[in-house]
Amino acid sequence: MKDKLYEEIKQLEREMIEIRRYLHQYPELSFQEEKTPAYIAEFHRQLGHEVRTGVGGAGVVATLHGAKPGKTVAVRADFDALPVQEENDIPYKSKVPGVMHACGHDGHTAIVLGLSKALNRLQSEIAGTIVFIHQHAEEIVPGGARAMIQDGCLKGVDAIYGAHLWAPFPLGEIRIKSDSMLAASDKFEIELTGKGGHAGLPHETNDVIVAAAQLVVNLQSIVSRRINPFEPVALSIGSLHAGQSFNVIPESAKLLGTVRSFNESVRQSVETEMKNIVDSAGRAAGISARLNYEYGYPAVINHPDETKLVIDAARDAPGVTDIVSIQPMMISEDFAYYLNNVRGAFFFIGAKDPNVTEPHPHHHAKFMIDERALQVGASVLGSVVLHSLHNID
Repeated sequence: MKDKLYEEIKQLEREMIEIRRYLHQYPELSFQEEKTPAYIAEFHRQLGHEVRTGVGGAGVVATLHGAKPGKTVAVRADFDALPVQEENDIPYKSKVPGVMHACGHDGHTAIVLGLSKALNRLQSEIAGTIVFIHQHAEEIVPGGARAMIQDGCLKGVDAIYGAHLWAPFPLGEIRIKSDSMLAASDKFEIELTGKGGHAGLPHETNDVIVAAAQLVVNLQSIVSRRINPFEPVALSIGSLHAGQSFNVIPESAKLLGTVRSFNESVRQSVETEMKNIVDSAGRAAGISARLNYEYGYPAVINHPDETKLVIDAARDAPGVTDIVSIQPMMISEDFAYYLNNVRGAFFFIGAKDPNVTEPHPHHHAKFMIDERALQVGASVLGSVVLHSLHNID
């Protein structure tokens, strides 16, 4: 049956490209998606699939029942865009000012829609049920996954699989890792309030600038001295803002940053250590120091058996040139919530144009994928579905 599926996907390659380009022209921001889920729902209705809309907000869940009973396997694609003004000079450039599919979610949707059509054509040979989860709002915490799960998108699902097109990885490569693959992502804000004054009379002030500078350095000691070196953690300050004049010590300062980790207990320890350091800095400087720590997505932890299944299923998929065991990455994904509820795995699909030496990174105004990756992705995901449903060795 896999050969039939691959042939169907090959025939649908042009349609997947057209879907991706259409969606690319009409991107919608997280939690503002309206036309995109309507488009997705209508596509599935035309195939005769069961369709639920408004799942957890703007999510769409479509179901294909095979002719024979069996397990239930889900595949997930996200469809939100980013607040980026596109700078690519292409015929299908975004028509929405300040909004762009700069992360490949248009491609994810095209892959799963194309795959759903290919599997639909093989319905009479399928044993089991396939659930197509089209998720809104992956880019912004709290994301769409958790709300969709609470709204029942995983009801009856035995396993779930997801993939992400990745422009820096070579076309044809599949990259995956068992266990910890992507990090939990948290956000923090530190507000400092002191006594401002003349920069020439610093002794009459309680200087928030000095306190902020010390915090930038001291917070790094959490990673280097408070956390086991074998536990990966990244703590980064992304913004430090204070004052507007060269000769005035300001009354307030604000630091923004992120923490990335894999171990849940380590994650909580980092927050505790940060609070201790911030409190101490406030007391030492005689200022008010407040930490606001916001938990984001948990870590993506792939299940071992399902990871092996992806590797086995990808071996003979058309267009796959290599399967690479990836190192853990400090980026995050709310696919983690699905894996916390059912077994499954998440993987990357290489989408780098071989003719491009240095591809623009994700979230860049000139981000672009090699569209040949759509057929590769659909073939691998399709093979994964058949392996999972039919227990293919």
